[in-house]
This record gives sequence, C-alpha cells and structure tokens, in this order.
Amino acid sequence: MPTEPPTTGWLFPDPTGIEDDLVGMGADLEPGTLLRAYRSGLFPMPADEPGSPMLWWSPQCRGILPLDALKVSRSLRQSVRKMEIRVDTAFTEVIDACADPAREAGWIDRHVRAAYVRLHELGWAHSVETWRGGELVGGLYGVAVGGLFAGESMFHRTRDASKVALVGLVHLLSDEYAAARLIDVQWRTDHLASLGVVTVPRPAYLRMLGAALGVPLPAAFR
Repeated sequence: MPTEPPTTGWLFPDPTGIEDDLVGMGADLEPGTLLRAYRSGLFPMPADEPGSPMLWWSPQCRGILPLDALKVSRSLRQSVRKMEIRVDTAFTEVIDACADPAREAGWIDRHVRAAYVRLHELGWAHSVETWRGGELVGGLYGVAVGGLFAGESMFHRTRDASKVALVGLVHLLSDEYAAARLIDVQWRTDHLASLGVVTVPRPAYLRMLGAALGVPLPAAFR
C-alpha cells in the first residue's frame, strides 16, 4: 500500500468558477503537494520558459477514458496477443522514455521526473509496461489514488505498444469497483479519441473524481 507523505502547506484554488484550463501557478512538486492537487482535480505541467513557476491545470473539458468505452481494433487485438504486460518493473525506464528530449512537445524535465520517481517510491505513481521478447517496447505511467488513475504520459518503440499498455491498464482496473473508477487523460486528442477517450465538463469530472476517490486501489497497485 502507498505511504501517505507529510501534508503540504500549499492550498489550491477551487477550479469550479475559473473559466480557464490554467487555474494556478507556483507551489512545489513535493509528494504531498502533488497528491493534494490530484485529489482536487488539478495536475502540474511546466511552463515553456525554463525557471518559470510550475503551472497547475484543470481543463474545462476533461479527457477521460470510460473503462467500457475502450476501442480495440482487430490489429490492436493481434498486437495484444504478441506482447506481455508488466506493472512497476521498469518505472524509471518508462518515465525516461516518455521524457526523451527528441519527442515533439516534450514537457517532462528533470524536476518533474524526480517528483514522479519519488511518488513511485512511495507507492503512488505506477508504470504499465509492454514487453516483447524480454525487451521494453512501450508503456505508460500515472498516479493512482483510490479509484483514480491520472495518466501522465506514454511511449512506444514498436507499433501499438503504447496502445497495448492502455488495454492492459483498463484490464487491471476492471474489477468489482470498475463503475466508479476513473482514467483521466487530461485532454482529448484525435489519437486518444480513436481509442475511446471522451470529454466531460469540469463539474462532471469533479463529481466523478469524488466518487473515484472513495473506492480502493486496484489489486495491481496495492
């Protein structure tokens, strides 16, 4: 089970009445701060300018993946059969692959990396990994708090490997509490929409979050 870190002294704004995706800036990336943010419906993302204060986001239209809405094509189903899913066996390798500076629009800097590695050490951040032939070929990582899985980033080194990780995540969360579980992907993209991601208004997301926080962690993350 995860270890609850010391509480943070930072307070986050109630995003309900803020008509912008960006709802705050500043604070730090200590474990207690990050967990308070996720429990409040916020997540961090650095500004483009190095050295700028951390930015905290709560999109007005939040991207989520309903567990029963995942779209698995025939070709993806074939890829699933060829790959193996592992959990938390290569977290640092996954986040390092996601942070590859060669990737377009990369945002995971050394401070973000260190913060999520620390959350992983405390049992809150997890990797879902895709392996083939003993080689890590794709995966994703995120933060699990109760029934919330807040996806942060994913990568692939071979076709469909990140999608297979997503299929694996949905399988891991599909237990007796599945109806209350919540996969948060922050923003909807066309790529994610092709896999079943939809958007919900912020008030609806916050209600879903409240329900998700009340259920236990899935067995894979305990």
